[in-house]
Amino acid sequence: MKVVIYTKYGSPDVLELKEVEKPTPKDNEILVKVHAVTVTAGDVRMRSGKFPLVGGIGWLLARIMFRPKKRKKNILGMELAGEVESVGKDAKLFKNGDPVFGTTTGLSSGSYTEYICTPEEPLSTSMFGSNVVALKPTNMTYMEAAAVPIGGLTALHFLRKGQVQSGQKVLIYGASGSVGTFAVQLAKHLGAEVTGVCSTTNLELVKSLGADKVIDYTKEDFTKSDDTYDVIFDTVGKSSFSDCKKSLKKKGLLLEIVPRMSHLIRGLWSSINVITGGAKEKAEDLIFLKELIEAGKIKSAIDRRYPLEQIAEAHSYVDKGHKKGNVVITVEHNNTT
Repeated sequence: MKVVIYTKYGSPDVLELKEVEKPTPKDNEILVKVHAVTVTAGDVRMRSGKFPLVGGIGWLLARIMFRPKKRKKNILGMELAGEVESVGKDAKLFKNGDPVFGTTTGLSSGSYTEYICTPEEPLSTSMFGSNVVALKPTNMTYMEAAAVPIGGLTALHFLRKGQVQSGQKVLIYGASGSVGTFAVQLAKHLGAEVTGVCSTTNLELVKSLGADKVIDYTKEDFTKSDDTYDVIFDTVGKSSFSDCKKSLKKKGLLLEIVPRMSHLIRGLWSSINVITGGAKEKAEDLIFLKELIEAGKIKSAIDRRYPLEQIAEAHSYVDKGHKKGNVVITVEHNNTT
């Protein structure tokens, strides 16, 4: 079977397409025939070694912890959609032929492959992630479903942490990215008045997802407005604490995907509460997203599609930092596989 590996940090050229033996599921695992995966910002960071500067030492620790030779398998890929091909003798939740989608964020796994073995239930969760799987939404293609888990689960995690509720004013900074597109839709589902911040080319996309107002950051600085918000959700790690404080109501919440120690410390001495940290993947949350999708409440946004053989080109595109929603990789199978 085909698999994409990398053995060192670097440009997209470090990604190599290789042939390896097809895996066999353990007793508690399912074997998934992968049809679609994605290129996330996390994949790009893992490949390049350019991790966020979360206090200097955090950057160094990330470089050491996630270096390719540290991983049991040098395979990237954090989410997928595919079909169950076989199950271990103790696996009870899925059967052959079930269409599934899920995350593959454990240190020993990655979805850039034709087939992957994954526990049908996560054996444990950690700060580094875990594999969770659920039945694919019936009204989505494999490509659409592959783009849901990471962005959807991350957005859901932070909005729940922020206790976003009906009537609140919520600003999503980076509203056109993978997490941002789901955050806009989920915040609207929760009844909030949503303002999205993005670039000129993404205004229509964010409007189409239900944002009540969209701000073009290339022409307008939201912090210079008199508008204030109950919650600011920074999905890209580019906002300033001082600016956000000016735009938040008293005891407002600043949600940040990228942890910044200076913001956490300043939050302790101000009226602003800062919530950050990793989002843990849970099967019940993935099922919740599936139900919302099937009810027509949320959808995935896809920017570009590439075949697995063009994975380096896909990474090069995401490297530029201007993708809209998600970049999807399709996985074709030979009859002999």
